[in-house]
Amino acid sequence: MAKAKTAYVCSECGASFNKWQGQCGECGAWNTLSEFVVEPAAAAGRPAVRHGSWAGRVDGEAITPLWDVGQAVEQRLSTGIGELDRVLGGGLVEGSVVLVGGDPGIGKSTLLLQALALMAARVPALYVTGEESLAQVAGRAQRLGLPLDKLHALAETCVEKILANAARATPAPRLLVADSIQTLWSELLTAAPGSVSQVRESAARLVRFAKETGTSVFLVGHVTKEGGIAGPRVLEHMVDAVLYFEGESGSRFRVLRAFKNRFGAVNELGVFAMGDKGLREVPNPSAIFLSGSRTAQPGSAVMVTREGTRPLLVEVQALVDQSPLANPRRVALGLEQNRLAMLLAVLHRHGGVGVFDQDVFVNVVGGIRLQETAADLPVLLAVLSSLRDRPLAEKTVAFGEVGLSGEIRPVPNGEERLKEAATHGFRRAIVPRANAPKQGAFKGMEVIAVERLAQALEAAE
Repeated sequence: MAKAKTAYVCSECGASFNKWQGQCGECGAWNTLSEFVVEPAAAAGRPAVRHGSWAGRVDGEAITPLWDVGQAVEQRLSTGIGELDRVLGGGLVEGSVVLVGGDPGIGKSTLLLQALALMAARVPALYVTGEESLAQVAGRAQRLGLPLDKLHALAETCVEKILANAARATPAPRLLVADSIQTLWSELLTAAPGSVSQVRESAARLVRFAKETGTSVFLVGHVTKEGGIAGPRVLEHMVDAVLYFEGESGSRFRVLRAFKNRFGAVNELGVFAMGDKGLREVPNPSAIFLSGSRTAQPGSAVMVTREGTRPLLVEVQALVDQSPLANPRRVALGLEQNRLAMLLAVLHRHGGVGVFDQDVFVNVVGGIRLQETAADLPVLLAVLSSLRDRPLAEKTVAFGEVGLSGEIRPVPNGEERLKEAATHGFRRAIVPRANAPKQGAFKGMEVIAVERLAQALEAAE
């Protein structure tokens, strides 16, 4: 057998070298060169293509009109977990590859094992573990109260052996979980498992297997200390969907968020609660993100954010205190810190309220990360409430983008946000004028439409 032709590629800048060296000659980074196969020693055997909706799609010899291809309807399979189906865009698409990342112990393996047990009763499924023994997987399934008669597992890390076992299985699996992609390795490479080249080659083999056979594949990915998925960035480009499992340490609530989805909306959100029997769906996420106190507290404001297709009620808390430092601190949890600094400057310039000698701490309750500008107005109202030590009126909700000139700009889906707030019993809303509904549209709710920041601060008195 001919020896494979390899190169050493820098994971930082992508430069290629014939020999390994400690420092990249292009970008100057140290210990970033990893072995990468340019020409494999032998082409891997093509797995047998089953008859189905994916049959023939991988053959690129023929030119096909997109009009004919577009008539095919995506076949979706429900995972049996409503929140997971929501994040996936309505269910699992046949032949799709989904990458699930998250911190250690967050519940990635637990969620996929639960989904596998629910789906195994309808379709053949295989759980491939490279980190645990089969006894550990079976023990976890028993603790979660999952049925074991339909669950099939394989303890293997070699990709070629995994695909060979899947091809020999009767019936052939239509769902495969690989836990985790960083433990897999290919016989074509001499690099260690977890290296850039091994992760990329292993993922490429599994993606090709999924597209040729119509098997849906879940890949579990480790994360780095910076929070990104370990391995080459191209890994996220290769898969069809990227899901991140998030959660505050010490909290039993978990949030599953889609950052990429070729078959559905991105930034969709699924909420789970970790218990003795695994992860449980939270049907009303707004209830867990709101404070349990019955009376209004200084420094607290409630907003309606939108995650994907779902409006959520979220509590924003602020603490303003006299600073002993020459440069007062600006700390934001769940919000971009630079945006907080900008909003405080707008508050001083156009609201006449200065906090330049105060420490300002802002926190979004429940571990939610606000990524939309609708949080601008609630953040400023919470800061003002804490500074003056006066709570906002009870059952008050607010949303709106604050511009640098002090104007209150509209946000998308204003009426849906107000409807969600009215459903949870809120009786007062401070919103941009462009988002104000028709008079009498929400009975029992007073909607205050504002155009300038000064008007919003006056309405919050």
